Amino acid sequence: MLLFLSVIWGGSYLFVGIAVKDLSPLVIVWARVVLAAAALLPFHFLLVGPLPRDREAWTAIIGLSILNNVIPFTLIVTGQTMIASGLASVINATSPLFGVAFIAAAGLDPLIPRKVLGILIGIAGVAVLKGTSLFGENSQSIGILLCLGAAASYGVGSLWARMKLKNTPPLSMATGQLLVSSLIMTIFAFSFDNPAQLIDASKESWAALLGLSLLSTSFAYILFFRVVARSGPANVLLVTMLIPVSAIAMGIAVLGETLDRMEILGTVIIMLALVVIDGRALKLLRRQPKAL
Repeated sequence: MLLFLSVIWGGSYLFVGIAVKDLSPLVIVWARVVLAAAALLPFHFLLVGPLPRDREAWTAIIGLSILNNVIPFTLIVTGQTMIASGLASVINATSPLFGVAFIAAAGLDPLIPRKVLGILIGIAGVAVLKGTSLFGENSQSIGILLCLGAAASYGVGSLWARMKLKNTPPLSMATGQLLVSSLIMTIFAFSFDNPAQLIDASKESWAALLGLSLLSTSFAYILFFRVVARSGPANVLLVTMLIPVSAIAMGIAVLGETLDRMEILGTVIIMLALVVIDGRALKLLRRQPKAL
């Protein structure tokens, strides 16, 4: 399930890479959350029952919808108009690094030396991706910064979830945040964009939107929480490490994308940072074989 989830989420970058050829970022994100919410709501009523009614739960859900859906979805899709889908997935893989830093800053978890090292390695990996021109004015640099902003938003979202979400069922959390995100993105899409462009979108773009919303969002949420229930939240970090692999492979195979040497090196360094943050591989290396 972990491998399958990584492929599904990796596919979201491919779907966006196809859809941005016809549609604007706001319209893509709006369609994604609306279709995903419509698909997930019946499952919620079937498996969990009515949505939460208490104010505390909805306060947490509203914050999570902004931090986990509205902001990162919009930034990633906008970034993918400037950079390759595989590169966007690599940058987004830094979200656990931001999460560790923000959670430590809030005093919820200590920032131990291993985590500090992982964060520093991750920063080095991002710097290598674009070299000294990272903060330049070219479109690729802007795309990288937008995707970094999305990763940071996911990091704040993990902190928000730790602080606010206590007794809310996971499926309620996912369904609720998609419903709130649908309302917010409907306001943004109709105020600042033109959703009517969906009428003239190609069959490929519509197929990509359906894949993005139904497969990479609704179904992915259901699968995600099954992985958490069966393997624990710590193992979900492995998905973050695997997503860029599938996203890069799909980008090369379907979209004809390529990564240059520095981008490949940066990807390897960021994956190393995630391994250090996770810590389990390092523990295995420290184990001594038992004497015969």
